Amino acid sequence: MLARTLASILPKLSFSEMIEVTKIYSIAGLLGKDALIEKRPFRSPHHTISMVGLIGGGSTPRPGEITLAHRGVLFLDEFPEFPRSVLESLRQPIEDAVVSISRSRGKINFPAKCMLIASQNPCPCGYLGDNTRQCGCSQSQITRYKKRISGPLLDRIDIHLDIPAVKVEKLTEQENSNVENSVSVATRVQQARDKQEKRYEGTGINSNAELTNKAIKEFCHLSDDCLTLLRQAVTKMSLSGRAYYRIIKLSRTIADLEASENIQSHHIAEALQYRPPFGDETR
Repeated sequence: MLARTLASILPKLSFSEMIEVTKIYSIAGLLGKDALIEKRPFRSPHHTISMVGLIGGGSTPRPGEITLAHRGVLFLDEFPEFPRSVLESLRQPIEDAVVSISRSRGKINFPAKCMLIASQNPCPCGYLGDNTRQCGCSQSQITRYKKRISGPLLDRIDIHLDIPAVKVEKLTEQENSNVENSVSVATRVQQARDKQEKRYEGTGINSNAELTNKAIKEFCHLSDDCLTLLRQAVTKMSLSGRAYYRIIKLSRTIADLEASENIQSHHIAEALQYRPPFGDETR
């Protein structure tokens, strides 16, 4: 539910992004009657999808779901149920934001700058850690289930959250005036994106997610306190170099949402809380 409603708070597509998405859907034969796609795409393929269907390819290369989600959201529900080979094929597109397909007649690149959202149960039966129902899975079943997702793939996901079951009281209660609604959240998100576009004007970068390691050093100044916290985290949490730079980019986004000009140590601390539990990345 959270993944499907995310589109309501995402920043609006710029005109150049609309053109990019429209070109992709035109090539894929999915444009329909729309002359211009104005909303961010949301793609949610079933876990039985093939590698070609997800990444793209074929004898005559066509874009896959990750390209159809370009500038939008790719939602993979029941993440461990996808074939391992299909999931592993995501590693390069997530890292490079592009899918490269080589054939004897040549090579073609499909753009793949999308937000990947994946969801999974805590165990095969889904009740591990539940306060109302007892989990019936053995430890070996839980371990095998979790190992379906490789450490390198988990390392490429910036935010990991445990979502408890929603109580019926929450589902049936009337609207709470003290809770921030989607409209105000969307306004903050748009303001943060506008700030990023202004910051990176003329660089070819649209958002913090697109920062290269070199650009991070230029645009993400870290105080001594921030560097100290990061050094301690890298050592104690056995973070990879990839995770180190992803934490800085996420911290920059958290700072932008707070309208903070510089990254503060509490921004770093919050980004670190979103890493997977210690040991899950390297299993």
